Amino acid sequence: MMSSPAESESLFQRWLEAHRGIIVKVARSFAATPADTADLQQELLLQLWRSLPAYAGQAKPSTWIYRVCLNTALTWRRGIDRREKRIEPGADFGVMATPAASPAEHAGDREILDKLYASIHALPMFDRALMLFSLDGLAYREIAEITGLTENHVGVALTRARQRLAELMKGVTNELE
Repeated sequence: MMSSPAESESLFQRWLEAHRGIIVKVARSFAATPADTADLQQELLLQLWRSLPAYAGQAKPSTWIYRVCLNTALTWRRGIDRREKRIEPGADFGVMATPAASPAEHAGDREILDKLYASIHALPMFDRALMLFSLDGLAYREIAEITGLTENHVGVALTRARQRLAELMKGVTNELE
């Protein structure tokens, strides 16, 4: 619990410096267009700021940030899905892109990374979250803490999500050979 606004501000800034990548990855995994990605990033930052008073230090900051961002992204995505059904059913959103989202993009792997994110985006929402956590190297225990699942359930769900992603990525992996 923060005792002053200055302490909250300081903690928030430290979290952003250390964990900005979580915000970028979650937004990119759940938003379909660059504009939506930017909007979702703003929403994630806002909700993370609002959640600071509830942070009691019982979880690692990265776990807390993932939990807040995942819940926010899922809520945001459901709202987008409802609006898209009313406005443009069947609209084609294309491949997602956010400038300077990861070091891999700087290394010339942007096209493959875009295809990976497009494949992740084609997964059901919960599988997206699991793949995001897995690609970020989180342990089953930490994923379980974020999602509320048991570690065994995380393992089973993650195996299935990986299989779905592998199917979606078949053409891309052929390009790498």
